[in-house]
Amino acid sequence: MNRNILTSLSLILLTVNVFAQWNPSVDKIRTKWAEEVNPDKVLPEYPRPVLERTQWSNLNGLWDYAILPAGSPEPSKFDGKILVPFAVESSLSGVQKQLGRANELWYKRSFSIPSSWKGKTVLLNFGAVDWKAEVYVNDIKAGEHTGGFTPFSFDITPYLTAKGEQKLVVKVWDPTDEQSEQPRGKQVSKPHGIWYTSVSGIWQTVWIEPVSKKHVANIETVADIDSKQLAVKVCVANAAPGDVVEVLLKDGNKTVASSKFAAGQQISLPVPEQKLWSPKSPFLYDLEVNLYENGKLQDKVKSYAAMRKISTKRDKDRIVRLQLNNEDLFQFGPLDQGWWPDGLYTAPSDGALAYDVQKTKDFGFNMIRKHVKVEPARWYTHCDRIGILVWQDMPSGGNGPKFQHAQYFNGVEAVRSTESENNFRKEWKEIIDFLKPNPSVVVWVPFNESWGQFKTPEITKWTKDYDPSRLVNHASGGNNYPDIGDILDVHNYPDPAILLYDTKRANVIGEYGGIGLPVEGHLWQPDKNWGYVQFKNSKEVTDEYVKYAEILKTLVPRGFCAAVYTQTTDVEGEVNGLMTYDRKVIKLEEDRLKKVNEEVCNSLSK
Repeated sequence: MNRNILTSLSLILLTVNVFAQWNPSVDKIRTKWAEEVNPDKVLPEYPRPVLERTQWSNLNGLWDYAILPAGSPEPSKFDGKILVPFAVESSLSGVQKQLGRANELWYKRSFSIPSSWKGKTVLLNFGAVDWKAEVYVNDIKAGEHTGGFTPFSFDITPYLTAKGEQKLVVKVWDPTDEQSEQPRGKQVSKPHGIWYTSVSGIWQTVWIEPVSKKHVANIETVADIDSKQLAVKVCVANAAPGDVVEVLLKDGNKTVASSKFAAGQQISLPVPEQKLWSPKSPFLYDLEVNLYENGKLQDKVKSYAAMRKISTKRDKDRIVRLQLNNEDLFQFGPLDQGWWPDGLYTAPSDGALAYDVQKTKDFGFNMIRKHVKVEPARWYTHCDRIGILVWQDMPSGGNGPKFQHAQYFNGVEAVRSTESENNFRKEWKEIIDFLKPNPSVVVWVPFNESWGQFKTPEITKWTKDYDPSRLVNHASGGNNYPDIGDILDVHNYPDPAILLYDTKRANVIGEYGGIGLPVEGHLWQPDKNWGYVQFKNSKEVTDEYVKYAEILKTLVPRGFCAAVYTQTTDVEGEVNGLMTYDRKVIKLEEDRLKKVNEEVCNSLSK
């Protein structure tokens, strides 16, 4: 038989075998991207665009998995295959089982180190694992991490064998809402109403990459458009005196500015003919960073940066306005939950991840409030490149006091345990560190409503001091409104309304709307679907949406500076999305939606 035919048959048999080991459930609705998922090529894009290297190896794909009682030793026999990086509860994982507090989830796979990496330090990187992860390489514990929303890495070089396959095991414990000590967003063990399916285990890309022992660990940029300078700080792992960092800021093939400086120092690059970043013109400079030891190149990474400023200022009527690049801008966008019917926390493809951002922009919005969830790094890069502002929530957690409507709030806050406080502070810092390089992120939101809201003045002050380059919305619709932060944020459903007003801060409505429309054939469940108000067809929903937008426009001259509409898509039993949960139906008349949204966004334009 012809060798080419034999090769083709082998590939076909291998593909059939791979798909036989992975059998995603189809009992729920799915997106079009889920129908295209290939276990051999899952999320193949480089996962960290703000610090990108050319050499790397993607470890996504089919891993062995087992669910065992907590405290059990590594299993000798596994339950089957799981498709990483989809959470074990998701259909795309091929498992679709709940983990629970009493159990631990075990993963295992092998990988090889390319011969060209010989003599290099090998980093094992995780985009995110929910919630507590222990990592073993060749039966040696390499490290552990708690927190379900941020990336982490381990230097696994000392634990690698000289030849052959390397064994990788990950053990995960995730009690979700069965204990109150962890930030979890909207995850619950028994989904209902506004609370969704739990997400456990690896849910973002896993990859390895070779670096020199001395290498770039982080890049942080802060623009000062008033002085036309870009501050650059490069964190170098294992730096020593004499190590030199070179930074080049580029506009296409043209080098705009460059500098060399000692590792550990911060420099400011002059950008005299600066191009400002905004939703209307999301210009990004390319950033190249080189690390040298005794004149020899140790590391080379690609990144990007933007010249933009977020601030507040009183207008001629003494109203405190939000400003972008020293100009008043009404910020308007949807509440974005970031859930998928097939992948839960994880979009089935990078195209799917970008789709929600692009459609939000197409709808005429200029902002997204990322609601009690943190997305993979590529989502924020899509926001940077497409041009949309992001308000970033801290994923809520802990048992909070009963939410009080803004007209009746009583200032009561949660009393957290020491463990719960420590988890919150650790994860909030990691989230801010993770997202500092992204110019699209302009507002930090430590608390949503009363969900675990505690020590609000202290947390707000720490957030503002830690990142003074952004605004802080201390509590979106919270129970406690102390005289702190940059924004006063109230919630009201279904219509927008001014319930409280502060002369010292920007006043916004952080949630309103929630207009429901169940679309047959595109529902997570056939019954028990809800919205804050419900209608029967697209025209009725659009009419109601436009009515609320017209009300919103009347509130702008009275002091409103931003608004957040609930929400981007349907999510599980909620049918108040602009799109269905499977993203196959845009539920409003898009031309009317875009027209009125652009009118709202431009309501402060001169």
